[in-house]
Amino acid sequence: MKNLQVQIDDHSGFCFGVVYAIEMAEEILDEQGYLYCLGDIVHNDEEVNRLTRKGLKIIDHGDLHGLRDEKVLIRAHGEPPSTYELAIKNNLTLIDASCPVVLKLQNRIKNSFDKDEKIYIYGKHGHAEVIGLLGQTNNKAVVFQDISELDIATLPKNLTLYSQTTKSTDKFYQINDILTQNGIAVNTNDTICRQVSNRDKELRDFAAKFDKIVFVSGTKSSNGKVLYNVCKEKNPNTYFVSNPEQIEESWFNPNESVGICGATSTPMWLMEQVKERILTF
Repeated sequence: MKNLQVQIDDHSGFCFGVVYAIEMAEEILDEQGYLYCLGDIVHNDEEVNRLTRKGLKIIDHGDLHGLRDEKVLIRAHGEPPSTYELAIKNNLTLIDASCPVVLKLQNRIKNSFDKDEKIYIYGKHGHAEVIGLLGQTNNKAVVFQDISELDIATLPKNLTLYSQTTKSTDKFYQINDILTQNGIAVNTNDTICRQVSNRDKELRDFAAKFDKIVFVSGTKSSNGKVLYNVCKEKNPNTYFVSNPEQIEESWFNPNESVGICGATSTPMWLMEQVKERILTF
């Protein structure tokens, strides 16, 4: 035995938006034994598999067109107006678990669009939340993942800047500064969820306390990639895993301290399983 000291980060695990969506899903699964969900309920395969075993049926927008007279869960990422229009047409009951932070952002973007503002959204191309945001503008807003994607010389002299709720606060304000330094008047809307962004500092503090860090996240999680890099910068001895089977005993030396943390889409039960496996070494 390597006598490893293992601790899970208290601040890691599901954000309130994900908790809300999963609680709604489980309540209906307990009542009727099955429930359709539009897209992965959370970007974590282990949690999706757990809920699938309980009767959750993951569908995509193509499937939605052929569905009639059923209940469908809208996950925390939110949906564009077209989804709600289709639900009315197909007599679907939407169980709307859109995160309140995302819904507020959708409304703000819709108001900006109604005022004919030039809207730019800092976010991941093709991300479910971003698709919902774009839908508020009839897909006319400009989405960019990095400032390098924008030709600053041809940008409008006045623009309105928003962000996907899970992006980096530091990067968002760097983008804002670059735009203003180039003479662009920016109507800046900091729409980043503080429950997510505050984890940057919390994770830096946590990662510095241990010899090794095991970061647990689904590979589809944007937030997971960001927070993993935060840990890696602070503690180079940081390892990324999606499940306990991926952990290697060779990563650890005798008597080391090990910290376990994860994304806003990582369930606590999965981090507990990771801890149990490490303690077997």
